[in-house]
Amino acid sequence: MMIGILTHHWAKPNLMEEARKILDLNGSAQKLAKGFVARQTLLSLTDQTKITSIVTWKSEETYDMWKSSRERAQIMTGSERYWNKPPESERFSVV
Repeated sequence: MMIGILTHHWAKPNLMEEARKILDLNGSAQKLAKGFVARQTLLSLTDQTKITSIVTWKSEETYDMWKSSRERAQIMTGSERYWNKPPESERFSVV
């Protein structure tokens, strides 16, 4: 079953550009991962620090493999310095 992952990030105002770059780098790496389908990045019109991504995967298993991958860890390690608060993610079924 295909799934969608909706993730909200709240960047520190002075680090918005750097935060976008790290998320774009993560997105580029995701495109090479097994089971990746599509990704979109959304910038909030009401909160200039909010970056949301919608990523579609072929299954929960392929997403879990990505989440625990060395590639993701290399990109995202230390990224917490960019965020005002921890990111929030939720999984959805694609219908």
